[in-house]
Amino acid sequence: MRRTLLLLLALGLLAAACGSDGGETASTGPTTPTGATAATGSDVGMVAVVASVDLYLGAPQRVAFGLVLPDGRLVSFGEIGVDFTYLGTAEAPAEAPGPSAAAAFIPTYGTPAGTGGARVTSPDEARGVYEASGVVFDEPGFYSATVTVDVEGLGPQVAQTTLEILEEPQLPAPGDQALPTQNLTMDSKGVAGSAIDSRFTTEGEIPDPELHGITIAEALQEGRPVMAVFATPVYCVSRFCGPVTDMIADVAATYGDSAEFVHVEIWEDFDTQTLNEAATDWLQLPSGDLTEPWLFLIGADGTIVDRWSSLWSQAEVEAALQALPA
Repeated sequence: MRRTLLLLLALGLLAAACGSDGGETASTGPTTPTGATAATGSDVGMVAVVASVDLYLGAPQRVAFGLVLPDGRLVSFGEIGVDFTYLGTAEAPAEAPGPSAAAAFIPTYGTPAGTGGARVTSPDEARGVYEASGVVFDEPGFYSATVTVDVEGLGPQVAQTTLEILEEPQLPAPGDQALPTQNLTMDSKGVAGSAIDSRFTTEGEIPDPELHGITIAEALQEGRPVMAVFATPVYCVSRFCGPVTDMIADVAATYGDSAEFVHVEIWEDFDTQTLNEAATDWLQLPSGDLTEPWLFLIGADGTIVDRWSSLWSQAEVEAALQALPA
């Protein structure tokens, strides 16, 4: 099986921003998602890219999109409208109306949220995704997503992309029992510091010790809720991993009494392309691809309460923690 990191956003979405920010490097996996198409409402050429992974039938889910222009600039802030159309399966093509939703912009952690409507930005000014919450798909198969947005200075823009909805999730999902993972911690012996947190390679020490003090298995055995972020801050393709890990460290400073907070590094050894076993246990798809970043909230009874992929807001994470039983 191939062991690669699946790029969630089109390379063009972030190419202009690639560089030394957070020490993150170029892609280690596929660089072009399927089904991204240019705008149909004008000649601007806006492209919509699905940033969500492992979408499945029947459950309310978050569906995220990135919007990119041909010159590498992004569409950011404000809200977009999304209309889904069911296209059937490869064996039985069809066409039927699907759900509709409004999607709000979620900036990377540390980026100002912005005011007003959607506008064109450089990747250095604003990076993020538009997230629609509570979307329910009634049929498995393929859906088209038509994205509409009124962009300041460009006017109304339309783009379409395609996504697949599975019968069942391929990764741990809400309602499943959490895997009792023996992830690496500050107490792990005989392992490189970079295998515990890739930032060791740039900082010379393991940052955020509060995220590296306990295994998921130990927390489950103690009957403690767990918030586990799976991310590689240094080698992240989308450049979301460093900011989301920083966010969870800041959330832990406020909600440390509510749950155990865990960071699981993706790479055991980036140079040899060896993945940490804890990461593959949770995130490796049947295809062999591994997606990240992910965040999982596990209840005290060991049941997964919620999960987030690609990017998430601090407000929704804190709300989920506050909703845990006392």
